[in-house]
Amino acid sequence: MSDNLSKDTLLTDDLLLQARNLSHKFDYTLFDNINLSLHKKESIAIIGNSGSGKSTLLNILSSLLKPTSGQVLFKQKNLYSLNKNDILDIRREKFGIIFQAHYLFRGFTGFDNLKISSLLSNNQINDDLLQELDIAHVMKQNVGELSGGQQQRLSIARIITKKPEIIFADEPTGNLDKQTAKVVMSYLNNYIKNNNAGMILVTHEHDLAWQCDKVFELNNFKLQEK
Repeated sequence: MSDNLSKDTLLTDDLLLQARNLSHKFDYTLFDNINLSLHKKESIAIIGNSGSGKSTLLNILSSLLKPTSGQVLFKQKNLYSLNKNDILDIRREKFGIIFQAHYLFRGFTGFDNLKISSLLSNNQINDDLLQELDIAHVMKQNVGELSGGQQQRLSIARIITKKPEIIFADEPTGNLDKQTAKVVMSYLNNYIKNNNAGMILVTHEHDLAWQCDKVFELNNFKLQEK
């Protein structure tokens, strides 16, 4: 009895995020009765055809969009039962969201963008991170002067600087060549292993998806593990 209780406690402590019976629709049903669990040190990829609802599902999991029905639990708390300020605090302090669009601060340098993240999170900028993402040499340049790939890597560095417990990534390597994408994915996977964090990403690139611990496909309203 005590051994079973101990195992259940460990599983609960290890659980970061859980989706229970998620459904969402606009004028049509996008997906129905989705269940998913994310544990510490785990990466999950979600693949599927364009229009299948991958990005919408990621927005729901990351607190940006309330589902039509179902629950999203972060550390056993139902996100969408919390008040707006509590949700904002979790999004700012615990979640790191990498968008397809970079949402960097225009008119500022690369360093300024990272410094803002550093100040808000009370974390130091990691010089090794800048070297690994090959952006250390562009920190003094204005964001508008950077290439799409450099902006994408800067955006990722800004998210990592806040040391999130869960990374949500929507096509995180869309502007990167294959070699750089491999480096970025390796860094993200190492980050979650070394920081007891988790990651959920959506992508149409199967090679990228299979670098994650688990791969799910969203198809015909359902999410199925591959």
